[in-house]
Amino acid sequence: MGGPPGPFSVPLRLSPKVLLIDPVRMLPSLLVPLVGVLVVGGFSPRSYLWAAFGLVGTVVFALIRWATFTYEIAGDRVEIKRSLISRSIRTIPLERVRGVDVSTPPMHRLLGLAVLKIDTGASGGDGEATLDGVTVGEAERLKPLLLRRARTEATPTARPEEERHAEGVPSERVIFAVPRRWLLYGPLSGAYLLTPFALAGGAVGLAFQWGDDLGFGRNAAWSVGEWLWQRPSLLVAAMVLLIVAMPIAGGVMYAVFNWDFRLKRRDGYLVAERGLINRRSVSLESRRVRGYEIVDGLAERWAGVVRAWAIVTGLGDSETRGQLLPVVPRADATAVTGDAIGPYQAELRPHPPVARNRRLFRAVFPWLVPAALAGLLLLLTGLTVWWVLLVVSLVMAALGVPLGLDRYRSLGHGYDGDRVAVRSGSLRRSTAVVERRAVVGWRLHQTWFQRRAGVLTLTVGAGAGKGGYSAIDVSEAQGRDFPAEVTPEWLAPFLNPHTPSDPPSTG
Repeated sequence: MGGPPGPFSVPLRLSPKVLLIDPVRMLPSLLVPLVGVLVVGGFSPRSYLWAAFGLVGTVVFALIRWATFTYEIAGDRVEIKRSLISRSIRTIPLERVRGVDVSTPPMHRLLGLAVLKIDTGASGGDGEATLDGVTVGEAERLKPLLLRRARTEATPTARPEEERHAEGVPSERVIFAVPRRWLLYGPLSGAYLLTPFALAGGAVGLAFQWGDDLGFGRNAAWSVGEWLWQRPSLLVAAMVLLIVAMPIAGGVMYAVFNWDFRLKRRDGYLVAERGLINRRSVSLESRRVRGYEIVDGLAERWAGVVRAWAIVTGLGDSETRGQLLPVVPRADATAVTGDAIGPYQAELRPHPPVARNRRLFRAVFPWLVPAALAGLLLLLTGLTVWWVLLVVSLVMAALGVPLGLDRYRSLGHGYDGDRVAVRSGSLRRSTAVVERRAVVGWRLHQTWFQRRAGVLTLTVGAGAGKGGYSAIDVSEAQGRDFPAEVTPEWLAPFLNPHTPSDPPSTG
C-alpha cells in the first residue's frame, strides 16, 4: 500500500510501565490455581516454590508479549504486529477509522497510561484494534493522526461548524457540561438499579465456586442457605434491604460512569468525555453523524428528563460509543442535540384513532381473559384464590387503559424539510431524528390484523444507526404520502406512470 513515509521512522512499542499492570490483571485468573497448588501441596516449601514459579512465569509471559508487540502509522495505514507464538500483521487503512476511544482505568491513570481503541465500524472484536498501555501523551498524539482524514478531506455536504473551523475558529469548543447535581437523575434511568442484586448474586457464586479452595467448603455455603431458608423473616429483611439499596447503589454506579460528562467539538469531531474511576473519551466524526435518538422511560418522562445517542454511519457498539448525553432535562437535551447535530423544527403527526384502539386492546384484553376464567371458577368453586385472581386481573386491566393511551400518545412521525422524525414506545419511548440524506429506502409492512384495521408499519431505512426506524400503525394514506413527501424523486415514476412521452390512449 503506497503513501508517503509515516510519522514514525521505526515501529513503536507500548510503554514499559504496562509490565506493572499485566501481572496484576492476571492474578484473578491465577488465584484459584495458586491456592489449589498450595492446598494440594500442604503448604510445604515445594508448594510455595511452584506457586512462585507460576508468578514468575506470568511476569515472563507479560514481558515477551510486550517485546513482541509493535505498532506503526505508515503513510495511509496503521500496522499492528504481534509475534508471540505466530507472527501476525494487521493493517487498517486510515480511511476505515470511524472513531477513537481513549480510556484511563485506575491502574493506568496511576502510571500515566491509557487504553486507545481504534473503531473501524465493524461489529464485534474484529471491528477495533487496541493499544493497551500507551502513555497519555502518546494517546493524545495518536488521536489526531488516526483521525486526520476528516480534517483533510473536503466534502460537498460540509456542516456549518466544519466551515467555521476551516475559517480559523478555535479547534475545541465545549458544547455542554453536565452539572454534577444532575447526577441525582441517574437512578431514574433504571440501568444500574439492579446493582445490589448483581453484587449479591456474584457473592453467592463466588462462595460456591471458591468455597473448597478457600477452606470453608461448598457444604458450608449450602448450610448457610438452608439456615436462611428456614427463617423467612430474615429473607424478607434481606430482600427489603436490597430493594432499599437499589436507588442508592444505582445512583453511585451512575455517578461513577458519568462523572463530569462533557460534550465537545474538536477538529471536526464530537468528543464525549466521562468517568470518575475510568476516564473515557470517545470521538465521533461529525461528517458521519446522521441524526440522534432521544430516549426516556416512564420514570424519566414523569421527571422530564431524557438520554441522547448519536446516529452515526459505520459505528460499532453505538449504544456505548454513540452516547451524546446521560440523563438530563428534556429542554437541555433538545438544545444540545440541535447545536451539536441540528434541530428538528416541526410537530410530530398523530397516527389514526384505530392505532389508539389497537393499543388499548393489547393493554386490556390479555387481563380480561384470566379475569373471566377466575370469575367462572369462583362461581363454580367459591375458593378464595379465584377471588384474589379476579381482583388482580381486573386491577391490571384497569391500569392497562392509561398505559394504552400513553402508548398511543407516544406514536408519531414528521418531516421538517431537512430531517425525518419517528417516535414510538412507552416503557422505553424513543424519538429518532434522521437527516434526509441518510434515508436509503422505505419499507411498508402489514400484518393480517393491521390489514383488517387499515393501518401499516412504515420503516425509514437509514444508512446509519440501527439501519431503520419504524412508524407503527400509520394509516394507509400516510404510508403512501409520507415517503412521497420526503423522497419525491424516488416515487414520482410510480405515482405518475404516464409521462408526456407516453403515447395518448386510444380507448
